[in-house]
Amino acid sequence: MSFLELKQDVKLTQQLVMTPQLQQAIKLLQLSRLELVESVQQEIEQNPVLEEAVQDQETPQGRDEGETGGQEEGGVPEHTDTMNLEKSHVSEINWADYVNEYEGSGGYGRQKETGDEPSRLDIISKKPNLGSHLHWQLSHADINEDELEVGLYILGNLDNNGFLEVEEGEIEEAIGCDQSTAQKMVALIQEMDPPGVAARNVKESLLLQLRRLNLEDSLPYRIVKDHLRYLETKNYSAIARATKESMDNVVTAVNIILDLDPHPGRAFSDEEPHYIIPDVYIQKIGDEYVIILNDEGLPKLKVSSYYRELLKGRQDASDAAKEYIKEKLQSASWLIKSIQQRQRTIYQVVESIIKYQRDFLEHGVGALKPMVLRDIAEDINMHESTISRVTTNKYVHTPQGTFELKYFFSSAIKKRGSEDLSSTSIKERIRSLLHDEDPDKPLSDQAISEIFEEQGIKVARRTVAKYREQMGMLSSKYRKKPKR
Repeated sequence: MSFLELKQDVKLTQQLVMTPQLQQAIKLLQLSRLELVESVQQEIEQNPVLEEAVQDQETPQGRDEGETGGQEEGGVPEHTDTMNLEKSHVSEINWADYVNEYEGSGGYGRQKETGDEPSRLDIISKKPNLGSHLHWQLSHADINEDELEVGLYILGNLDNNGFLEVEEGEIEEAIGCDQSTAQKMVALIQEMDPPGVAARNVKESLLLQLRRLNLEDSLPYRIVKDHLRYLETKNYSAIARATKESMDNVVTAVNIILDLDPHPGRAFSDEEPHYIIPDVYIQKIGDEYVIILNDEGLPKLKVSSYYRELLKGRQDASDAAKEYIKEKLQSASWLIKSIQQRQRTIYQVVESIIKYQRDFLEHGVGALKPMVLRDIAEDINMHESTISRVTTNKYVHTPQGTFELKYFFSSAIKKRGSEDLSSTSIKERIRSLLHDEDPDKPLSDQAISEIFEEQGIKVARRTVAKYREQMGMLSSKYRKKPKR
């Protein structure tokens, strides 16, 4: 017979505990530069203790760092007379019509405005996208209200390429129109600008564009309609045999097709370009490479001295208020330290990359050495996962161009009697060979492998084919220039 017994034991164990500060540091480390700026701005909005430091050139000496510059005790701004003087001038300007009336009017040939023209602020517009461009044309079409509803539904189901994503049966079911109305409106929109819009796929789009050019009975139309698979692989000989046309005629027809736009909607894309802003700059000064961290746009943070003094001096504050301020002060301090640690870590990683890849900085991609995360991790005594987080979505500007930090990591390719080469440098060599090849006798993958073998570099034919495909280059039989 057994009995349950309650007792206490003391046991010593080790376990990894992720403190809130460590979790925040890891989170900030893997953020891109734009994500970091957004995260900091969000923290500033949520934490009243966190402030953005404003560095004034004429900061009075003796003022505490935590205090806000430019104010006297009680929050009254200094230099009141100057501010009132400026205000008196500002009040004389009619800001509602500033752009029209206060621009420089001494330009040669400038006509005086009558006052009936709209303000420049009223006519500023963004670039029209495909939907607005087609909607404008649809609004001028000779159609009734029911047909307009069908047309608007069709416009709402065009993708960014200008392709129609629904069938006519789906249009009938969604709007409740008859088949003839759905067909009429699809055909009407397909006649709009840009040519080829509202097609279901690339093939139909090209056919619509050829019809617009009155080439419906031409060889280009036949090639797109019946032999598009040969055109995709540049198999012009197969097209000539299938169409029973000479190679000269086929090449001429293909050139006409290549002038068409397979994705007509892309020309009206309203997506703004995303510019890469480097996190780090590497500049060569003399014989040394200098690392400059890019802090532009990143707010300079500080902990408010007002709340620090409030926590120390106010005896009448409630315990809940003091606990809240203490928590926010600690959170702000953690954030500042985490950002500083992030910048130090990025600096160390880039410094180590320079040590390994100095030849690349001097001579370009062809001199890139093989390197893995473990190499950097061992050099700066950090874990590989930390190096992976640092190099993700971080960009560095070098004398050879702007690259993601992960670009410098690649596998090794053996070379006889010399140091190993990186797979990235091998790809660059393949690209150079294909760029300089004879278009009448393009290099096969086996030929490229043999060229490398002569140079003491062991690269298998399958590896050459894999690298070529990764760079989006066709095989030799499709790169061959067609004979007329």
